Amino acid sequence: MIELAGVSKVFPTASGERVLALHDANLSVKAGEFICVVGASGCGKTTLLRLIAGLESPSTGTIKVNNAIQTGPSEKIGIVFQDPTLLPWRTVMDNVMLPIQVLKLDARRFRDRAKELLAIVGLDGFANKYPHELSGGMRQRVAIARALVHDPAMLLMDEPFGALDAMTRDQLNLELLDIWAKTRKTVLLITHSITESVFLADRVVVMSPRPGRVVEEIAIELPRPRTLDMINSDAFGAYVRHIRGRLTNVPAAQLQVAS
Repeated sequence: MIELAGVSKVFPTASGERVLALHDANLSVKAGEFICVVGASGCGKTTLLRLIAGLESPSTGTIKVNNAIQTGPSEKIGIVFQDPTLLPWRTVMDNVMLPIQVLKLDARRFRDRAKELLAIVGLDGFANKYPHELSGGMRQRVAIARALVHDPAMLLMDEPFGALDAMTRDQLNLELLDIWAKTRKTVLLITHSITESVFLADRVVVMSPRPGRVVEEIAIELPRPRTLDMINSDAFGAYVRHIRGRLTNVPAAQLQVAS
């Protein structure tokens, strides 16, 4: 579903220098997998996601999505960012239906799907509310429904629950796993939380400090469906300690600007 080979990304700065954000990143994601990516702030996690989404182009290397070179944004990809970025003048339903309008798809065909998704994310009965009438967790639920409404093959998520309180975050993690179990979309989620990554993922991808590269991929062999009680288990704790150790002991990558 996703294949990165030798991907690097250089960004120019206002001073005329160039910053190497990613260096020789390699990653393979199979259809239906749930992958979490963890790493220190500034290690290139969001850059990695934007490259896969087609919002940025690699400086070197290749990115394939569905066996085709990624050349730009695709309707096969749904994206959820940390900020739900809902349009305040549109109702919940109209926000969810926004991709249908942008992609010029048949609104009548997708309205029932939008209603179904709102029910799945726990917002049945909120279709005519406006964003300011919703809590932060509810707004993020709308963003997830919006990302899925056009039935993309994969879902890319960049710290989607990072701004939420712990209880709401736990609940949305459970709901996300339920949605994934029902739809079997390919999911790649960026997170700073090691616990969240272990709880959600089939595999956790650990990135080095900038310039980011994949230093390890850890298969999470915990049973599904996952429950919050698992967080207290010895097996869960062993995964968390291993990943924390890898993040702590990764040799500092070269931080100088690229030549």
